[in-house]
This record gives sequence, C-alpha cells and structure tokens, in this order.
Amino acid sequence: MSPRSASVNEELRRRSQERLLQAAVELVGERGYDATTLGDIADRAGAARGLISYYFPGKRRLVQSAVHRLLHRTLEEALEREPYRAGADGPERLARAIDAILGLARDRQVLMRQHMAGLLHAEGFVPCPEQRRLAELLRDTVARHGSGDVDRDYPVLRALLMGAVYAALLPGAPMPVPVLRAELFARYGLAWDLGVPPDAEAPDGTCDTGLSRFFATGAEDQSK
Repeated sequence: MSPRSASVNEELRRRSQERLLQAAVELVGERGYDATTLGDIADRAGAARGLISYYFPGKRRLVQSAVHRLLHRTLEEALEREPYRAGADGPERLARAIDAILGLARDRQVLMRQHMAGLLHAEGFVPCPEQRRLAELLRDTVARHGSGDVDRDYPVLRALLMGAVYAALLPGAPMPVPVLRAELFARYGLAWDLGVPPDAEAPDGTCDTGLSRFFATGAEDQSK
C-alpha cells in the first residue's frame, strides 16, 4: 500500500480538528465548561485523547477556538444569505453581523457565558486561526459599511459586540437583546428593519414590518 499523500494527510488532520471543535461546542453547551473533560470531548469526537494535546495546548484554548469557529461560521452564514437590498449592502451586512452575534448570546447562553468567562481568565484572549477568520469577516463588514479607518473601527465594533454579549448574559441582571440591538443600531445609524429584527416592536414603539414588506415586494417583482 502506497503512503498517503501530504494533501490527504492534511485533509485528515483538518477533519480531526473539526470533529474536536464541534464536540467541544456541543458538550460545553450541554454541561458547562467545568463538567466537560478532554476525555469527554475526545469520546464525542471519536478521537484519541492524545490527539487533543497534539492540536491544542489545553482545554481552555480548545474551547475558545471552538466558540470562535461557531462565531465565524454563524456570521459567515448570515452575511452570505440572499437577498440584499439594492444599495444597502453596507448597512445590511453590519445589521446582520450584529444580529448574528446577539443571536448566539440569546440561543447559546451556557456556551457563550463560558466563553466570556474564559476570556477573563489569566490566559485571556488568545488569537487562533478560527478567531482570525472571524476578525476578517468583521473587518470586511466594517469596511463595507464605509469606515475610513478599519484598523480603528474594527476593534471598536468588536468591543461593542463583546460588551453587548456580556450584558445579555450577566447572571441576575441580563439586558434584553432587543434593547442591546437598538443601542448598537443607533450607534451605527442602522434602520430597525435591517438584518433579522426580533419579534417585537422597536424601542420607539414602531413595528418592524419594513423587512417583510421588502421581501414581499421583491418576490412580487421577481414574479413579473
């Protein structure tokens, strides 16, 4: 039997890492960080325990990479979804980015709370390939929104999103996601009906019907 090529080995390594990252997201979301062991993650991924140490220096780094993978994939899916409003690409992309991140804070509370706690750990924020992919998407979103200085404006957006997620997950005093969304939308001058509006009125009392009218009109136009 001939040895596997370098490209085949690389693909196998990529798939192994993917399984470990997915298993980490699932288990921490189900059980929490402390109740999840590296052995649990390896078993869920169908991988040898030693394989984790080969790819990641520890559980915290593995989980941080896993959540960054979830973040960038969720964001990528939101940004690639069609259709876009004619002439509103920049604002729509930023609105979708905000809604994607806030949506994870709303729907994956255990996982995101553990992630935020991990960032405050002694190791703090550690860049990784998954985080860099997330950063690229957010930087591109800032640029398309019309930033004249992406190096300045991207860290501000990142900080605002992290602060909003923290506020949404604060035990005992969480802020409602629609309120946080309204603050971020006001900060960037975004219309309430961009992105994926929540099933609620805007804080100023107006109804979020503009997006549904847009899609209905677009469907009618395409059928003509």
